[in-house]
Amino acid sequence: MSFKSIALAVVATLSLTAPAFAESQIMVKDAYARVASKAAKAGAAFFEIHNMGDTDDRLIGVTSDVAAKTELHTHKDMGDGVMKMMHVEEGYAVPAGGTHMLARGGDHVMMMGLTRPLEHGDEVAVVLVFENAGEIALTIPVDLERAEDHSATHKHH
Repeated sequence: MSFKSIALAVVATLSLTAPAFAESQIMVKDAYARVASKAAKAGAAFFEIHNMGDTDDRLIGVTSDVAAKTELHTHKDMGDGVMKMMHVEEGYAVPAGGTHMLARGGDHVMMMGLTRPLEHGDEVAVVLVFENAGEIALTIPVDLERAEDHSATHKHH
C-alpha cells in the first residue's frame, strides 16, 4: 500500500469518527432531579452544561422514560410577582467555551406525567439532544434535600 493510500485511509477514518468526538465537547455537571412530594405528578432536573468546544451548540430536546412528557422549560416574570412556567421550544444556547445553567427558578428540564414516584436517592435516565453534539445520555440522581441556590438562577456565558 502506498503512502498516499494510507493517508487517504486515515483521513477517511477520522472524518467518519468526528461525530463521536463532538459528544466529548459537551460536559454536564452537578445534575440533580427533584419533586415537590412523593405524590407529585411532575418533577424537574437541573444541571450545568459546559461547551468545551470551539463551536456554539444548543440543547434542543430532552427525553426520559420516567415521564409521559419531558420538555425544556423556563420561568417568565409576568409582573405583579407572578411567575409563569413555559416551554422553551427553541432550546438553550450553549456558547463555545461557555456554560448554560439549568437551576430552580430559571431554565430547567420539566418531567410531566411521572410514570413512578421519585424518592430521594432514586436515579432518573435522561437523554439530552444537542444540535451539534447529538444525544447525550445521563443518569441523574434524585436529591430532595438540596437547598435552592439563589445565585445559580442566572445564566452564565
